[in-house]
Amino acid sequence: MTIETKDKNTEASKRLAELIGPTDPKVDHEARENLITARVGMLLKSSFFGNLATRLKLVNADEWCATAATDGRHFYYNSRFVNMLRARELEFLFGHEVLHVVYDHFGRRGDRDPQLWNIANDYCVNADLKKHNVGEMITTVECLYDPKYENLASEEVYDDLYENAEKISIDDLLDQMLDDHIDEDDTDPNGSGQSNGNGDGDEKSTKRPVLTPEERQQIRDEVKEAVLNASQTCDASNLPLGIKRMIQDLTEPKMNWRELLRMQLQSTIKSDYTWLRSSRKGWHVDAVMPGMNNSDMIDIAIALDMSGSILDEQGRDFLSEVKGIMESFDDFRIHVFTFDTEIYNPQQFQSDNLQEITEYELKGGGGTRFEAIFNYLKEEEIVPERLVVFTDGYPWDSWGDPNYCDTVWIVHGNKAPNPPFGTWALYGDDEEFGN
Repeated sequence: MTIETKDKNTEASKRLAELIGPTDPKVDHEARENLITARVGMLLKSSFFGNLATRLKLVNADEWCATAATDGRHFYYNSRFVNMLRARELEFLFGHEVLHVVYDHFGRRGDRDPQLWNIANDYCVNADLKKHNVGEMITTVECLYDPKYENLASEEVYDDLYENAEKISIDDLLDQMLDDHIDEDDTDPNGSGQSNGNGDGDEKSTKRPVLTPEERQQIRDEVKEAVLNASQTCDASNLPLGIKRMIQDLTEPKMNWRELLRMQLQSTIKSDYTWLRSSRKGWHVDAVMPGMNNSDMIDIAIALDMSGSILDEQGRDFLSEVKGIMESFDDFRIHVFTFDTEIYNPQQFQSDNLQEITEYELKGGGGTRFEAIFNYLKEEEIVPERLVVFTDGYPWDSWGDPNYCDTVWIVHGNKAPNPPFGTWALYGDDEEFGN
């Protein structure tokens, strides 16, 4: 979809456009002093944002930028616009640019409409800053803000704007954008990238920056490191959810979901001492010591979500993974069943009937009720060493009984399921790991 807009001729647009022009050294000196003061204030009151703001090099952009912008390394500013804002509003402005960088809004657009995507980004950033009291919401000029977008990702806000595009004025929303967005359209595919300035002296940018794809990726890597360093200097509990998730992704180990499942199942194999096999450790002292009895048997239950939101193809993918589990172990007992709000076709598979899994019938089609799984296991007095649930991660009510057995959730669909118990991983290309 391409969003059609009229020529931007509103009073707000005209007023900001008039700020673009040659730099007045006195005005620029005052603007730099104001910006440096704002960064110091952020370090004292919002250390996470202050640390990230300080790493952005101040670059005057009076000749092309009406407000502010960032490429991830530099803070481009219009000196006349900066001097219009109060000190706390400048802190908000720094926070605004910082979050664009941290959330990688430059690289996440995909094939979305550029204008609507940028509007969605501003809604998200401003909502986060206001909620977490970073500076003071800018009122000197209009800004995009709606409390209904708190804690939402840009993709979710974009979808909402897209669905309501005919009911809103895109021109009015564009007029309320706080900064100039430098996104993937500003990438130089020929490798002749341009960056500006190497300090906070008298750097000046006379034209919009252009970066190579390699520079883009290098900046993303730099930002990740900066986020980790900044998070160590602050109380992470008071950060926006998006930043918390990013820090968690960077600090917690990730693994392929198959590796996670293999490790979970391997850990169910029990080893115990036995007098039927002596240990060589006692031979040198003429002692007979018990050896280890390794049992390769795994005894697990596998629940396949076949609710209405699961396509038959997904169900078959789940079933092929069950077969793969069976082929990974020499000896196993696996209880397999499908579910929606009820349990269907429970069967037990062992090494001698492995091939029968290919003829297993998938049943379901209703809602998703995880409690049905645990109720069934309790009624049948089945206590598996691991319960593995293949699901899309959208339960109607609760996730079931957290105390009944160790549970592993393999989620296909919901990108942020966050089950309240057990271990989980995302199935497919976008793999994630959590506890």
